Amino acid sequence: MSTASTGLPEGRYGRSSDERADRKLKIAGAVLGAVLLTLVGYFAYHYVVEAKISAQVITFEATDNAVKVHLEIHKDSGTDGYCTLRSQAANGSEVGRADFRFTGSATRIDKVVTLRTTAKGTTAELLGCHTG
Repeated sequence: MSTASTGLPEGRYGRSSDERADRKLKIAGAVLGAVLLTLVGYFAYHYVVEAKISAQVITFEATDNAVKVHLEIHKDSGTDGYCTLRSQAANGSEVGRADFRFTGSATRIDKVVTLRTTAKGTTAELLGCHTG
C-alpha cells in the first residue's frame, strides 16, 4: 500500500526540528540585539555627557634649554583641564615633559607655552589632554 503523503501529521508528535531552530535563532537575535543596543547607549552617553578636550601643536621653536610651543586647544565651555607635552633630543631621549593647565569659559584657546628641557630639544610632542 502506498500513501500520497510521506510526512507525519502536523502537531501530532511535537515541534519539528525547523521550529526549534527558528526559536533558538529568535532568542539569539534578541540577545544580540539587546547587547548591541546597550553598547550603542553606553558610547552615546559618554560621547554626549563627558567633557571634550582636544589640542594640537601649531608650531614650536627649540633653544638650548627650552622649547616654545604654540598650542591650540578646543574644549567645552567652562571645562578646565591640562595638556601634557614632551620634547626629545636628536638621539631620541626625552629631555623635557610638563603639564600645562587651562581654565575659563572659552571654547578655543591659543596658548604659547615654554617647556623647559635638560638639553636641546628637537621635538615638541603633545601626549594628550585631560579634564580636571
